[in-house]
Amino acid sequence: MTERIVVVGAALLDGGRLLAARRSAPPELAGRWELPGGKVEDGESPERALERELREELGIDAETAVRVPGEWPLRDPYVLHVWTARLRPGSAAPRTLQDHDELRWLTPGQLWDVPWLDQDVPAVREVAALLGTPAS
Repeated sequence: MTERIVVVGAALLDGGRLLAARRSAPPELAGRWELPGGKVEDGESPERALERELREELGIDAETAVRVPGEWPLRDPYVLHVWTARLRPGSAAPRTLQDHDELRWLTPGQLWDVPWLDQDVPAVREVAALLGTPAS
């Protein structure tokens, strides 16, 4: 059995809005939206990995809060775990630095206005439930 590799995603929340990031790479994912994040490195906790990934991808200083219930399969051997997160006071605003070409803050009523990556849809449904928004 292959060991699972955890990929962490951020449900970055601000004022009741969720940050969505549009992929620019790789080509097969370009144009679709995701919860930003990345792989956990050896010896790194998932929470610290997510904070590092958000610094690298979006140039922000964020802190993780609560793990979103669930685990979602990506391509083998990867699985997605999602945490809610928020900007730390004094953090820069998120900006596209790598792998993304657009960011949007989505209100609860706009969560389904973007074409999410298929593997992120179940996680976004869980985040919607946390926000008290009907799932699509």
